[in-house]
Amino acid sequence: MNIDTFKINGEKSGSIDLSDKIFALDPNSEIISTLVDWHKSNVIQSRPTTKNRSEVKGTTQKYGRQKGGGGARHGSKKANIFRSGGMAHNLRGKRSSQSLSKKFKSLALKHVLSSKLKNNEIVVFDDFKMTEIKTDVLIVGTGPAGSSTAALLSSYGIDNVLINNYSWLAGTPRAHITNQRTMEVLRDLGKNVENEAYLHATEQDLMGENIFCTSLVGEELGRMKSWGKHPNSRAEHLLSSPSFMNDLPQTFMEPLLFKTACSRGTNARMSTQYLSHEEDSEGVTSTCLDKLTNKEIKIRSKYLVGADGGNSKVAENLGLPFEGKMGVGGSMNILFRADLSKYVAHRPSVLYWVLQPGADIGGIGMGLVRMIRPWNEWLIVWGYDINQPAPEVDEKFATKVARDLVGDQKLNIELLSVSTWTVNNMYAKKMSKGKVFCAGDATHRHPPSNGLGSNTSIQDGFNLAWKLAYVLKGKAGEDLLQTYSDERAPIAKQIVTRANQSIGEFGPIFESLGLTNTQDPEKMKENMDKRKEDTPEAEKQREALRKAIAFKKYEFDAHGVEMNQRYKSDAIIDEGENEPIFEKDKELHYQPTTYPGARIPHVWVYDKQGQKHSTLDLCGQGNFSIFTGIGGLNWVNAAKTIEQDLGIKVFCNVIGPDQDYEDHVGEWAEAREINDSGMILVRPDQHVCWRSKSMNSDAVLKLKDVMKKILHKG
Repeated sequence: MNIDTFKINGEKSGSIDLSDKIFALDPNSEIISTLVDWHKSNVIQSRPTTKNRSEVKGTTQKYGRQKGGGGARHGSKKANIFRSGGMAHNLRGKRSSQSLSKKFKSLALKHVLSSKLKNNEIVVFDDFKMTEIKTDVLIVGTGPAGSSTAALLSSYGIDNVLINNYSWLAGTPRAHITNQRTMEVLRDLGKNVENEAYLHATEQDLMGENIFCTSLVGEELGRMKSWGKHPNSRAEHLLSSPSFMNDLPQTFMEPLLFKTACSRGTNARMSTQYLSHEEDSEGVTSTCLDKLTNKEIKIRSKYLVGADGGNSKVAENLGLPFEGKMGVGGSMNILFRADLSKYVAHRPSVLYWVLQPGADIGGIGMGLVRMIRPWNEWLIVWGYDINQPAPEVDEKFATKVARDLVGDQKLNIELLSVSTWTVNNMYAKKMSKGKVFCAGDATHRHPPSNGLGSNTSIQDGFNLAWKLAYVLKGKAGEDLLQTYSDERAPIAKQIVTRANQSIGEFGPIFESLGLTNTQDPEKMKENMDKRKEDTPEAEKQREALRKAIAFKKYEFDAHGVEMNQRYKSDAIIDEGENEPIFEKDKELHYQPTTYPGARIPHVWVYDKQGQKHSTLDLCGQGNFSIFTGIGGLNWVNAAKTIEQDLGIKVFCNVIGPDQDYEDHVGEWAEAREINDSGMILVRPDQHVCWRSKSMNSDAVLKLKDVMKKILHKG
């Protein structure tokens, strides 16, 4: 018997000759029925089996004394009177089965196959390989950008696959400064996620003040109050957010995000290397290498997210346009354990900057001793000439560098790891193309100055995830996705520029100490010591050093860089309003505003029980939200209409006397920049996307029109 064969895509590929002895029989229903009955009988047990005393496992030790125990004596604990003991006159299991000969079963199977073929229930494929995985979103990379995007997508109910080229997550601390905006993203994922981050983090007070010294044992040259430690800065931090900045190494942050993603539905594959992708009108097919089997697999997704780091293969294959240069400097990381509490516990800091005349690096010899865990785990960052091959750092060399920077030549060191990396100065001018998006270090590659790397990466995910979710759920048009690049690419440029600028801002410190005009170690030390003299020149030198160190607040206390991000795109409607000017330095100081594009200001409002709630807690979580007051009932009704007509959930927050929330302190009235009857519309990523300063004559029509424009729907 000859029948057609097919390819996996359904196309006819040829034919095959099947044996008439198997596939051409006249099906006999009685034979088939007998086989079915036989199968059923062998899986049905008519009654349960119980154990008698001899079948029970356990001790044969006598239970209690022979006499005088106050009860009947039993031979052992196997007696049927005891729980788990044997049963007296126990039931024995019984199966009502019948036997069939192998010859009859073979015949019956042939009749089944013949019946299937006769009824066109058999299809023959010439090649059948289950190598294609299907998902809504494929995310390449499990770092802060990839894992946060996955966690958010899973929280929004979007199917996603997360792959990692390696067998596990970050093995070295890498990023560590965690700013308030990032903590707000974790808070949006759930207060349990935020609280777990605090559990593993070094708190803000222990982050301390940046220390400049000749070694940890040696002379301290100066220090600056950083990370919100200055009372003025601390007040600004407390007023700006319900969350607290901290020091959370990537070895803790990354597993937290990854765990959150997987626990909420993300399918993660380790040891899976992205190779290439092809995009079509329906989605993206990514070719990956399963490193456990050394076989290629295909992953079919509607969208692809490349979060695969500074050497992103996704960005390379996508052909994203970049500005800047890779490899502008070289650094090595030396990770070690040593108890340094006697040198640092009284002056806590996460960063100790060491200037040592005559060191090998550029004649300046500036190294960094970074705290990982107080006060026994540390990371040394030491530069090398990028024009030369990366040095091979052995244990002897690493130990010497560590002891030199600490200033204790007898220090007992447990060396954990050594790695090299390059300082980059490059950002993507566009962060997406078609159905492929890039995030994190794949699009902004810069030194760790300002602690902007992982923070910006996680915030990339916060911007992208809700947009993907809305498009995939049919709540928004696909053009909404273009606004991801429109909004985040300027941020990428900003933080890369800021991070590299911060490196250059060490120059005035070196100049004030007289380290830039000589290569002679003795002369360097002489120049540094001149500041101790009682001369007008020395006084000027001391003043210059103080100003140079204080100026580093642009790196170590630049609150505005993270909090003043204002988006401009087609997902923001400002209706011609003038953007508020910054009254203070916008890199140093956060200026709250409800102007469209800005993050909604944080203030505390109170429910009817007097419990306080941040305005940030009243929005986000994958939904749009409105804020209004007394006189704004029509906005609430409009939001309910939007939900019915467009299928979009809108949280409604009415703030005022005897409303859901009250502004007892008056902070919301000061921050909102609208009247009581006005309304502020907030996106799922907590950025304001539109506002009306007072009631609109047709609130329903206006709000619906605004939502359609923001979501690029209709």
